[in-house]
Amino acid sequence: MIQLLTNHMSGHSKWSSIKHQKASSDAKRSNLFTKLANVISVAARSGGDPTMNFQLRLAIEKARAANMPKDGIERAIKRGTGELGGQKIEDITYEAYGPNGVAILIEVATDNKNRALSAIKTTLGRSGGKLAGEGAVSYLFERKGLIKATAGEGVDEAELKIIDSGADDYESSDGTYLIYTKPEQTRTVSQRLEESGLTVQSAELIYEPKSPVSIPDNEAEKIINLLKALDDLDDVNSVSSNLG
Repeated sequence: MIQLLTNHMSGHSKWSSIKHQKASSDAKRSNLFTKLANVISVAARSGGDPTMNFQLRLAIEKARAANMPKDGIERAIKRGTGELGGQKIEDITYEAYGPNGVAILIEVATDNKNRALSAIKTTLGRSGGKLAGEGAVSYLFERKGLIKATAGEGVDEAELKIIDSGADDYESSDGTYLIYTKPEQTRTVSQRLEESGLTVQSAELIYEPKSPVSIPDNEAEKIINLLKALDDLDDVNSVSSNLG
């Protein structure tokens, strides 16, 4: 069930929900720490102090939530600031079309752009997808903060706390809340939620589709399988889609 705090906002996409269900199994993947380290290194290019670098702080929190070892986090920060040298990690966002013209954004953090691009093209091609030019689909998405939290109290009390935190929107399922904010307010809202007694499990920046598109279930399954395959690639950090 989707709970709206603002009248202009539409429901969130099917892929958005699946991604968060998928997160628990992702924690068992062997390449997860490599992905997290690359994201930390990219964020650390803007400064290695997480108290001064919001993106780095979010990346570190995500790594800690996945139980990434402290020394791995520290190495990733030093790699990003240039203290360790080695191959530079690049962050690139590729735009693509999937089957039925579904729009896809593929966020990459990699030390080998050619390898990443080749793997993405191959994966898209197997499912009838293709890369798109810069700006072709990105206008269909909006940058937002996403906080995942749980509450020990009743639903009404938890929802009031979410509203009071300054969140823009939220949805709930089985006691877990996905809370949406403006990108620059992600940290502030997260702190307010914790201060009010909710347990914040993660906080990150995402691309949310402005108008999710609905297609028949048999076609949607093909697209979801493509999105999962892209998300599983070693160099891919995150995949967003406007699948409704």
